[in-house]
Amino acid sequence: MADKAALVLAGAMAPRAGERDMVPGEMLRRMAYARVLLMACAFIAIVAPVLLVMPLGIAVALPAGLTLAFCVLLLGLTAGLLRFAGEDKVERDEAVAEPRDPYALCAGLVLHLDPQGVALSLSGRDRGAFTPYLNEAIGRSLVEQVHVSDRLGLASALDRLREGEAVAAVEFRLERRAGHAAEHPYLHARASLTAETGENGELTGIFCQLGDIGAEIALRDAARLAQSDAENANEAKSRFLAAVSHELRTPLNAILGFSDILIGEYFGKLENDRQREYVALIRQSGGHLLSVVNTMLDMSKIEAGRYELILDHFIVADVVNACEAMLSLQAREKGVTLTARVQRDLGEAVADQRAIQQILINLVGNAIKFTGTGGVVSMDAVAEAGWLKISISDTGIGIAPDMLANIGQPFLQAQSDLARRYEGTGLGLSLVKGLVALHGGTFAIESRPGEGTMVTIMVPMDGSGISEPDLDAEHQPVEFPPRLKSGHVRAAKSWDDDVYENAKAQSA
Repeated sequence: MADKAALVLAGAMAPRAGERDMVPGEMLRRMAYARVLLMACAFIAIVAPVLLVMPLGIAVALPAGLTLAFCVLLLGLTAGLLRFAGEDKVERDEAVAEPRDPYALCAGLVLHLDPQGVALSLSGRDRGAFTPYLNEAIGRSLVEQVHVSDRLGLASALDRLREGEAVAAVEFRLERRAGHAAEHPYLHARASLTAETGENGELTGIFCQLGDIGAEIALRDAARLAQSDAENANEAKSRFLAAVSHELRTPLNAILGFSDILIGEYFGKLENDRQREYVALIRQSGGHLLSVVNTMLDMSKIEAGRYELILDHFIVADVVNACEAMLSLQAREKGVTLTARVQRDLGEAVADQRAIQQILINLVGNAIKFTGTGGVVSMDAVAEAGWLKISISDTGIGIAPDMLANIGQPFLQAQSDLARRYEGTGLGLSLVKGLVALHGGTFAIESRPGEGTMVTIMVPMDGSGISEPDLDAEHQPVEFPPRLKSGHVRAAKSWDDDVYENAKAQSA
């Protein structure tokens, strides 16, 4: 009952009938005021007759108390009406004087532009951050606010909107106004432009929202610098390998040559078998080191994009059989069975025969090295849908699953700890992957620890996967040491020979 009476009084305090549909917050305020007024009137209606009954009597005190309570009610209603009517008037005046900005909560800076790009209004949640970079934005073209070297991009975006595009985006810099702190002289911004069109499709205005992308630009610069450092480090490593390989290969050739002379005893007999054994060890170690140096040099060529493939027609069975003949002695000495199976009608393939043979020697040599006595290493060559498929399988130690994904990276071996039992530099599979990639082929490896490994390579039979070298100036690798470029390239000498000769010339 009291709530109904308070609701009636709250409605009565609405100054006009049209304002009786009030928002819930305003209605609660008026109902709270009405409850207080009703409680005050009830208190007066009860207490006043009790206080007046002694001097005036019950017949006079009761009407007097009710009359006093009614007067208080009328005064309260009048005061409430005046109070809430005044508040409503102030709110209406404020709403008329300062209408709510619909874009005040939008991120960045919001501009409304005319078709020529002149700013008509300025708003946005972050307008304060853009103010030091804008000089009297209202009534001026946005192009004039942009750094002079970025104005063409913004003008082009505005032209695209005038030509009929619905949206456009452009990045530019805003220069800090004179008189402000110059700690950050430029603000990097991205503008999202949306065309406003009329009924006939003509451009009537442009909605522009600017966002600060300074942090994004800093990340781009850091990523670009990191990429440049990585490329420079990789290039320096390749040049270092090329130069060091040449410096090692020259004395190694002398060591091998004189070792062969001593083994042949061309200038006199060696005194005992121990001398012959030591000379043979020198020859064997020198040959191994020379193969490592040649592999490093080939890897540096591949990474530098200077490894040249020489295409030729060759019989695949001849290459497989030659590899079997070269490595059969090594397999027999270790007690490993080496087998080769070639498809009967395989025929010829078009590729770099030397590179294919090098691939086979590396893969079969690895398989023999990691296969124990009594194991089997198999070579299989077949043709599948225009591809030459060569598989090398063994029953060796296998590769752990956590290492399998990284196999083929330079200087990485299946056993990379200090207690490894197998020699090698870890460049064999890396070279194989590089040579296969140059042929436009694929490389796959499957392995189980303790059971064995199978490596499968596939290259196009007709040599169609080999792409032409990119001769653009910006993609040409840097030679080491640097030298002046002549008007033509000497085709008779390879890149590594040029490097070595220029190194000698520089030192001289």
